[in-house]
Amino acid sequence: MITHIDHLVLTTRDLDACIDFYTQVLNMELIKFGDNRVAFSFGQHKINVHEYGCEIEPKAHLPVPGSLDICLISHSSTEQIKLHLEATQVEILEEPVTRTGACGPNTSYYLRDPDLNLIEISHYQSSHKTGG
Repeated sequence: MITHIDHLVLTTRDLDACIDFYTQVLNMELIKFGDNRVAFSFGQHKINVHEYGCEIEPKAHLPVPGSLDICLISHSSTEQIKLHLEATQVEILEEPVTRTGACGPNTSYYLRDPDLNLIEISHYQSSHKTGG
């Protein structure tokens, strides 16, 4: 029945810092739509952004900044990911660690966005099914 994720919603306290992180550190495309809505696009997916206290209805039961824990897949090598993160001067919490993702073993770096959400950037070492 379900084939893939279309979008998810992130709640932020600081829209400008959030935009800077997701566009500069994660290289996502900023999208503005509707009535002053903001989202980040990557591949065939997007992350919609709600400002804390001004969420769009309907919304999660308890939308709070810092509650997101997400794994994002990169086609860049683990070495390229590390060089990019170092160039953006973002703090790397764990590097590189082997995990098991939806498509098998991968290598991940962990960091936090400005709202302290946990961001895992992962690279699959071998070919894998991408879904869709």
